[in-house]
Amino acid sequence: MDFLRPASWEEALAAKAEHPTAVPLAGGTDVMVEINFDHRRPEYLMDLNRIGELTEWEVGSESVRLGASVPYTAIMENLRAELPGLALASHTVASPQIRNRGGVGGNLGTASPAGDAHPALLAAGAEVETASVRGTRMIPIDEFYTGVKRNALAPDELIRAVHIKKADGPQQYSKVGTRNAMVIAVCAFGLALHPETRTVRTGIGSAAPTPVRAKEAEEFLNAALDEGGFWESGKIITPSVAKQFAELASGACNPIDDVRGTAKYRRHAVGIMARRTLGWTWEQYRGTARTLEGAA
Repeated sequence: MDFLRPASWEEALAAKAEHPTAVPLAGGTDVMVEINFDHRRPEYLMDLNRIGELTEWEVGSESVRLGASVPYTAIMENLRAELPGLALASHTVASPQIRNRGGVGGNLGTASPAGDAHPALLAAGAEVETASVRGTRMIPIDEFYTGVKRNALAPDELIRAVHIKKADGPQQYSKVGTRNAMVIAVCAFGLALHPETRTVRTGIGSAAPTPVRAKEAEEFLNAALDEGGFWESGKIITPSVAKQFAELASGACNPIDDVRGTAKYRRHAVGIMARRTLGWTWEQYRGTARTLEGAA
């Protein structure tokens, strides 16, 4: 196994073009586990830790540009207001040591359906910025996951950053694990309200071959909120609407039985998380609406 250590982004892209099979290494929280257990033996490892721009973020007027190696701890401490769903997901990642090293770029590169960041990125409507010596392109998050631990990256591409719209409404994240820390998700669910467009987006983790959205559940809820005048009135969502949303979210799953949980349990748990996160986010929205109304 050869070790590549580029000193700049340009050197990294050139090295990736010359050695397309090179595995990028930043936090290494996924890659090193596979190597240590001899599940993976890449010909080349590419250390990206000398490339400072990958650990930087920029808050714009509408979105956040998050470098691929920004650690989860930095997201929790600095971007809670702009990216609340991702900040909540970051809290559930492993241990403090791993949160200090791991970043969203690693989750995306590994593309495991159980990656903690994926549901929040799907719910927020993120875009992945990738680059190669041929140029840069933006991949919508809905098109990024192509199979079990497979993504839309070309062999010579690296993930440079993730562009995530700043929250315009409440966001929530929920995860089921076999214990409270240092655990891979049995299943996870992310939900984001987008009052500006009066839409809802979801993200499901570890309950299908890839991270997925519950699109039928979203469409149902978008129609129910619009037809019932919920956005304008801020009234409590009826139990029947919440129940139907949860059932449709559960139906979006295509899980397996494994050592962490059964397919039946995963479907059930996703439905519960969908109903609960909807209740939490909508209560936040109602509280904000009441505050704005009182100020007016």
